[in-house]
Amino acid sequence: MRTVITVIDLLVCVVLVAIVILQSGKTSGLSGAIAGGSDTFLSRNKSKSFDARLARATKWFAAAFIALTLVLNLIG
Repeated sequence: MRTVITVIDLLVCVVLVAIVILQSGKTSGLSGAIAGGSDTFLSRNKSKSFDARLARATKWFAAAFIALTLVLNLIG
């Protein structure tokens, strides 16, 4: 049982790292501060974008990783 949970935990960890790497940066640097990047048309539909889906997936995979790690810690 411990081996199965460890393998699942490692897979969740790898997917979590991949999701975090795929996300774009949240700040656009100095150009965003000067040009007002948060008031653009693209920021209005942020909840439907690919980055929003990645952010949501990050939360779920992080929660799964924490739960599985805690279970492994309690078993061992």
